[in-house]
Amino acid sequence: MRRWLRRARKLRVTLWTLIVPPSVWAVHFLLSYLWAAISCAKIGAWARFPTAFAVATAIALIVIVASGVIAWQQSRTPGDPAPHQEGTDVDRLRFLAYSTMLLAALSFVAVIFTALPVIMLGDCR
Repeated sequence: MRRWLRRARKLRVTLWTLIVPPSVWAVHFLLSYLWAAISCAKIGAWARFPTAFAVATAIALIVIVASGVIAWQQSRTPGDPAPHQEGTDVDRLRFLAYSTMLLAALSFVAVIFTALPVIMLGDCR
């Protein structure tokens, strides 16, 4: 675990890493709605929480947690205390890391709330 955290500390947070958590949530959201539509249309009944959907949800959550851990490591980069008014490279890195961490938390909750109807509902009506 420590080796993984050291590796995460070396990675850099950029605008590309900022869009990973919401993109993963969007793909999971699309997958869950397509799964529900196809299972109700083709099978004619609500398929009970299949293994493929559970695996897709777990993968989405793992990717979001990984990006959040990387962002958390980067947000702990030493630098000037707040407020960050200078606009240095370290301040920008910490801002992007903090934003990514917040988006990862929001996306984690969104994936869980997207998966709940698939788990809880039992009818196609």
